[in-house]
Amino acid sequence: MASLQGTELPCLLLLFLLSCCISSVLEVFSANAQYVVPNTTHLTGLFPHLSFNQEYSEFFGGSNVHVYKNGSLANITLNKISGSGLVSRNRYNYGFFSAGIKLPPGYTSGVVVAFYLSNADVFPHNHDEIDFELLGHEKRKDWILQTNMYGNGSVSTGREEKFRLWFNPTADFHEYSIIWNYHHIVFLVDNIPVREVIHTQAITSAYPSKPMSIYATIWDGSEWATHGGKYPVNYSYAPFVASLGKIETSGCIYHPNDTVHSCSKSKSSSPSSIDPVEGQDFITLSKQQSEGLQWARKRLMVYSYCKDKARFKVLPPECNNPN
Repeated sequence: MASLQGTELPCLLLLFLLSCCISSVLEVFSANAQYVVPNTTHLTGLFPHLSFNQEYSEFFGGSNVHVYKNGSLANITLNKISGSGLVSRNRYNYGFFSAGIKLPPGYTSGVVVAFYLSNADVFPHNHDEIDFELLGHEKRKDWILQTNMYGNGSVSTGREEKFRLWFNPTADFHEYSIIWNYHHIVFLVDNIPVREVIHTQAITSAYPSKPMSIYATIWDGSEWATHGGKYPVNYSYAPFVASLGKIETSGCIYHPNDTVHSCSKSKSSSPSSIDPVEGQDFITLSKQQSEGLQWARKRLMVYSYCKDKARFKVLPPECNNPN
């Protein structure tokens, strides 16, 4: 009897461990299986990856900004002392702007990682802004992606839209890209459009139109970032480090002495399809991209200001003219 128990116990323990492993694998598989990610046009990779050393300078944070691997990668850190960030050396009229970002793992409530365009330093009272804001969470992997835009100081009308992500953003780099030209603004994640703002008459007064710089920052958003401020930053989990790479930027560099955009083209010219200002690949979504946009908005969007009637007694005019 004792001999039988001696052989059974290791077997039972092995079966238990195997069942736990299988359960974990099935859980991961089922979590990913709900998202069959659509194929779409790849815009990243059309332009060369840039060096942080050449294209960016420190915005704030001092020693919390670390550029390495000959400028190909950068870490920005939030700790008890400070957040940190980088800012582009150039300002742009229009263009394509993309960064690979790997988010901090673990408990990240209240932490905000942002990749955005802004001119608040030049136009403090009527600035423009186009934002990716990644909002930390009290659960380990549930980062939320928030997109937003302002034009001509229209900050009183926040045009936020929020999305779940279909991957673990802390495990590897993922690409967050912005198309901004006269025709539309498009937010893309790993080349899948999640939001398009078409430049119509309804949005024109709030459409960003002045030259902007590019920023990448990490900072304490305890007052609002996670469940409206319910979960502030817990610095016992610090430091929080976001890694940046795969920087791609192509567009109209702003020159103060130019009377017209330096990359403006005459009506008779034929811009390349990959010209982010007037090229066909950038002024309208392809069929694949439109399908990807609908997939993202149907399956992943968790908030849109255009559906928030409790917040707006009268919805902003562009909400009555859906894309």
